[in-house]
Amino acid sequence: MDALDLARWQFGITTVYHFIFVPLTIGLAPLIAIMQTVWVVTGNEHWYRLTKFFGKLFLINFAIGVATGIVQEFQFGMNWSEYSRFVGDVFGAPLALEGLVAFFLESTFLGLWIFGWDRLPKGVHLATIWLVAIGVNASAFFIIAANSFMQHPVGARYNAERGRAELTSIWELLTNNTALAAFPHVVAGAFLTAATFVAGVSGWWMVRNARKVSTTGPDLDAVTDARKMWRPAARFALGVVIVAGIALVFTGDLQGKLMFDQQPMKMASAESLCDSGTDPDFSVLTIGTHNNCDSVAHLIEVPGVLSWLADGEFSGVELQGVNDLQQQYVSKFGDGDYRPNLFVTYWSFRLMIGLAIGSAALAVAGLWLMRGGRVPHQRWFAWLCLAAIPTPFLANSAGWIFTEMGRQPWVVAPNPTGVDQIRLTVADAVSGHSSWTVLLSLVLFTLVYAVLAVVWFTLVRRYIAAGPSHHDAHPHGTVRPDDNAAEQLSFAY
Repeated sequence: MDALDLARWQFGITTVYHFIFVPLTIGLAPLIAIMQTVWVVTGNEHWYRLTKFFGKLFLINFAIGVATGIVQEFQFGMNWSEYSRFVGDVFGAPLALEGLVAFFLESTFLGLWIFGWDRLPKGVHLATIWLVAIGVNASAFFIIAANSFMQHPVGARYNAERGRAELTSIWELLTNNTALAAFPHVVAGAFLTAATFVAGVSGWWMVRNARKVSTTGPDLDAVTDARKMWRPAARFALGVVIVAGIALVFTGDLQGKLMFDQQPMKMASAESLCDSGTDPDFSVLTIGTHNNCDSVAHLIEVPGVLSWLADGEFSGVELQGVNDLQQQYVSKFGDGDYRPNLFVTYWSFRLMIGLAIGSAALAVAGLWLMRGGRVPHQRWFAWLCLAAIPTPFLANSAGWIFTEMGRQPWVVAPNPTGVDQIRLTVADAVSGHSSWTVLLSLVLFTLVYAVLAVVWFTLVRRYIAAGPSHHDAHPHGTVRPDDNAAEQLSFAY
């Protein structure tokens, strides 16, 4: 592979790996804030224990996410220096806001939340976790605004003398309709991920405690925890799963209609729609390599769905195919292959949607088994809880793979109604390094990330299996500050 392919692999690996932690961080912070709010309002000790327990898991995830996210920004200068030169004046603005506003907000108040349990009044301490939740979501918005410029460049002009894009309106950049459509979709996906995580862990513990028996009979403390702590947590999380799932459907539909206008090649590739036509059927299953539209066969198709996704109508919708769009782009932008990898684009789009079945199955089974005050004890439900946890993580990753791979070969896709010169292909964005230089960094980053993955999984698994610690059973104000700080340090570092 040449330097371009290696650079793409490196950015893809580090991005997908980093995005494992992002949805959980975005969604879990507000859920923890709600748990702590319930405890402050009701005084129910079980919600205090849940807050501390999931707070530990949040901190582990947050720490690894920060460490892996820093690498992302370095890569713009390492392997994509031409991209940085071309759009740095624009791209740097939302990234600067993310660092100066959002990251400082979340990191500062996260520190106060960690060490403020016995040092701050309850209301003030509660406010710190809500500010963390606001900060992580604000951070997501600024990152999405930066990415949306790559999808649909606005708020900039082209400086012909310097050969680069320059920011003309930060307001237009932040109110880019692509960003405004993508942000709620990403947040909904994050809430689905975090809620599935909380529901899966809580459901597993609920079944485990409900089945717990000592030598003298049922373990009454465990049974009480199953009913009074884990069951309410699971029901709360499953309710969020349902709301987030509905939000994903509506926001995804809005974003899809926007992409049919802004990036028709991406959406045609998502269907492996090779030829233009009126009311083409939605493809559920195909076989073949898809690439170049010369080896793809649609086996299962549904009429009317694709027309609705594109224009909100079930009939009378004309959609352009990959072949016709390729000819148009060659005529407009010059010789080149403007088709993305159809196989990856097609299947990542379906995995993004299909993997949500894990969360849906957990919600249906969990709410049914917990109806009427019941506490599930079935082993199969415990296994379903564990099996469902990774599905929204994978769905989020598939969604971003679709978003980025479907934009190829553009790193900055041309805006059909914007400044024509603000566009850049991936091949023109890469740095001029040798293949061996990029290969070395690719191997090193992959090895480091593999180690971090083991550390993350080991810590999360250990704390989940251990459950709430001894200190977590004592509400606010009953633990000595020095003991609490020592405990917080033990899992913060």
